[in-house]
Amino acid sequence: MRLTQEDIAGIIDADALRKELTGFTSAAEGDGSDAKTRAKVLNALKKAMKDGRAEVRKRLEADGGGLKCAWRLSFLQDELIRVIYDFAFYHVYRIKNPSAAERLSVVAVGGYGRGTLAPGSDVDLLFLLPYKQTPWGEQIVEYILYMLWDLGLKVGHATRNIEECVRLSRSDMTIRTAVLEARYIWGDEPLYEELVERFCKDVVAGTSSDFIAAKLKERDERHRRQGTSRYLVEPNIKEGKGGLRDLNTLFWIAKYHFQVRSQAELVKKGVLSRSEYQRFMKSEDFLWAVRCHLHFLTGRPEERLSFDVQREIAILLGYTQHPGMKDVERFMKHYFLVAKDVGDLTRILCAALEEEHVKDARETGLTGLVRRLRPGFGNGRVKPVDGATGFVVENGRLNVTSDTVFENDPANLLRVFQIADKLGINLHPHMTKLIRRSLRLIDGTLRSDPEANRLFLTVLTSRHTPEKTLRKMNETGVLGRFVPEFGKVVAMMQFNMYHHYTVDEHLIRSIGVLAEIERGDGGDDHPLATELIRTLQNRRVLYVAMFLHDIAKGRPEDHSIAGARIARKICPRFGLNGAETETVAWLIEHHLDMSTIAQSRDLSDQKTITDFAHVVQSMERLKLLLILTVADIRAVGPGVFNGWKGQLLRTLYYECEPHLTGGHTKVPRRQTIEHAKQELAGQLHHWPEDKREEYVDRHYAAYWLRVAPDRRLAHAEMIRKADTSGDRLAFEVTPHEFEAVTEVTVLAPDHPRLLSIVAGACHITGANIVDAQIDTTTDGFAIDTIFISRELPDDSDERRRGQRITEVIEKTLAGETGQPEPVSKKTALKGRMKAFKVEPEVLVHNSWSDEYTVLEISGLDRPGLLYDLTRSIATLNLNIASAHISTFGERVVDVFYVTDLTGQKIANIGRQEIIRERLAAAVDGYVDMSPAAPVARQAS
Repeated sequence: MRLTQEDIAGIIDADALRKELTGFTSAAEGDGSDAKTRAKVLNALKKAMKDGRAEVRKRLEADGGGLKCAWRLSFLQDELIRVIYDFAFYHVYRIKNPSAAERLSVVAVGGYGRGTLAPGSDVDLLFLLPYKQTPWGEQIVEYILYMLWDLGLKVGHATRNIEECVRLSRSDMTIRTAVLEARYIWGDEPLYEELVERFCKDVVAGTSSDFIAAKLKERDERHRRQGTSRYLVEPNIKEGKGGLRDLNTLFWIAKYHFQVRSQAELVKKGVLSRSEYQRFMKSEDFLWAVRCHLHFLTGRPEERLSFDVQREIAILLGYTQHPGMKDVERFMKHYFLVAKDVGDLTRILCAALEEEHVKDARETGLTGLVRRLRPGFGNGRVKPVDGATGFVVENGRLNVTSDTVFENDPANLLRVFQIADKLGINLHPHMTKLIRRSLRLIDGTLRSDPEANRLFLTVLTSRHTPEKTLRKMNETGVLGRFVPEFGKVVAMMQFNMYHHYTVDEHLIRSIGVLAEIERGDGGDDHPLATELIRTLQNRRVLYVAMFLHDIAKGRPEDHSIAGARIARKICPRFGLNGAETETVAWLIEHHLDMSTIAQSRDLSDQKTITDFAHVVQSMERLKLLLILTVADIRAVGPGVFNGWKGQLLRTLYYECEPHLTGGHTKVPRRQTIEHAKQELAGQLHHWPEDKREEYVDRHYAAYWLRVAPDRRLAHAEMIRKADTSGDRLAFEVTPHEFEAVTEVTVLAPDHPRLLSIVAGACHITGANIVDAQIDTTTDGFAIDTIFISRELPDDSDERRRGQRITEVIEKTLAGETGQPEPVSKKTALKGRMKAFKVEPEVLVHNSWSDEYTVLEISGLDRPGLLYDLTRSIATLNLNIASAHISTFGERVVDVFYVTDLTGQKIANIGRQEIIRERLAAAVDGYVDMSPAAPVARQAS
């Protein structure tokens, strides 16, 4: 242990505690086995543990030492176990003449064996016996365990003799790892020393290969379960990639193979340099500080660093806010840089192992391991790389012929990745180490070198595996040094629930998605993007824009505008001409436009399409923007892109296309309406002619302009069926598998609160509305079509789910059940959502549509929000023509196209202000059900 007397002073006074416990026993008999005495002993132990842990927490908050905290908690636990053992030995089950079999050693194993404990860690113990169990040993063990359990500790334990430990360690890798870290606590110390000697001699010797392979396989499986990226924004600090368990695995392997007892000894062995050892200790100390704070804060062994605790831990660790970055974002950036260091240390150790194995694999018995780590080992294959002096393919991996290859030509720091990508091979560990040690060569001169930039652009736009190559460039530090603007976003986390990865990981993943689209993989998810990417005039502007689209995150200004400015500076350096540079800058500046408009605007409103076409200006830009948008959303995280978003993007693309191709001349409105009526009449050829003529006159002009032909036909059949049966209420539920939504159509007598009732029914049944379209007929009916997120894989199950919603709507309209009460934000927010604060904002736009006022409402998402908003809009005497719901993690943007009761836009400034106030209050769950103010009624 590396604690000084000063570090542990005041945590627990074991001698004073022993004396206190002895005072509870009978002075005459010295017996502490009765229940009354036991209760006193337990209370004294509880107080000592509580006071000790409080002192440890206080010191953690004062000095921030993570390892010190873990060591102090381990020391506290050791002392408690020693006191309990001594009390049991001397006052409960004392024997005057113990036999050779009545010996017991209490040994810490696992993480506790390393001398580290988190506040919520298990206490793993091995009760070591010389031979078989005796009644005395059983009593001592039972007393210790019950005391620890009564203290509220979770204890992992085993009672074994030395022979059992050796035998089980040979067959069970988990037990072998536990015994590897065995540490003596109390009892018979020679017994413990005998175990260590037998373990090294009978288990460890000659089995390094098997152990290392098993631990690396175990690590890979753990990464697969936790998520293969170390840049997940809610990481598991113990089990996740780049977490404490990875450091543990490194030390297990080093301890087992190099026969060391501490990390410092790895420097003497030449495995780690002094600076690498310091990185190891700093990484471990930081991760332990985070873990201990997390356990103390949550009061449980929580290992996931979730949003709701990140900010509090950031403050405890002393992080402050900087321009463009919150305190929590600076903390998490440090976390991810540490996780990256852990990955670097893993590669360094594996390289050291491999070098040693290669020198004498036959003697060490590690041939199998070397072949697994080093494909082709034993075949002696070393092949020069054509056209690349200084590089060879050695046993299936790229290596150098001389350690001066980068000194001789710094452009080789880019060339190495171009070669690896072209040949589809990995870098040799020695190469990786040499690259890291050569990063100082990447300076202004290299960044301006045309050849270096050509090589980088070749990697970026590769048709092979650009994502894999760029990630390797990032992990070695080359990418952030060669493109300093990228270096600024390395390990940067955005504190929101929308993005699943750090900014640099998102950018690299987006390149991977782009390459996937270009190869035609996963075309079922984005068929239009797959089709369009093959028709591009210039694919490299797309890849450069994709790489740079979030490059300005973390700055005080809008990252799209700042990113465009960076692109204009950096693209000429990459070798792009003026026109290409402007296209890249335009794509970055507008990279959010298509997604925003598709998800939050009425795509049947021609002004929306016309305005968007004026921004885009050309078909080539439209293609580029669609592909970039699809890749960007897909790279945000699993499940973020879905069929519904894809359908909205395709609709916007196809609506905008005629405006840009010149193949569209504005057809007169009357002609468009007449054509739509004739088209539907042709589809209804099985209806009597008079019924067809009567039906087409039931719809206003807006209906014919914005409703798709297939939906017009479905509405006609539903309405005729209702007319025939005399029903004034009808429903239709249609699942859409590809779009991942279910369409629910409601036919009912027109009512200003109809959409609110529908939203309330969805809220009650847990359905999530993503879009809504409202139409009215000339004879006083409304056709409300809502789209809800699909939840069930089978169409029939999803249809039944939709029917449950319609049953609630029907009962509400009939007065058989009431609507739910408004849901306040405070009541609705749970778990991670409480960590976020999004100020409500209500914008009133009269320029977005020729016919409607558009209300754009943003705020913190919560259950029942849409219901509360639609209720408020109804009280404001507004008619809703369509509603569009977009959710970006914790932030929601709801857009409503509305008119007053006379069908006019809301032009009165006073009424607009009332609308803003009412809807901002509704976002917080305060729904004012009183009639609209007089100024509002006058305006209507």
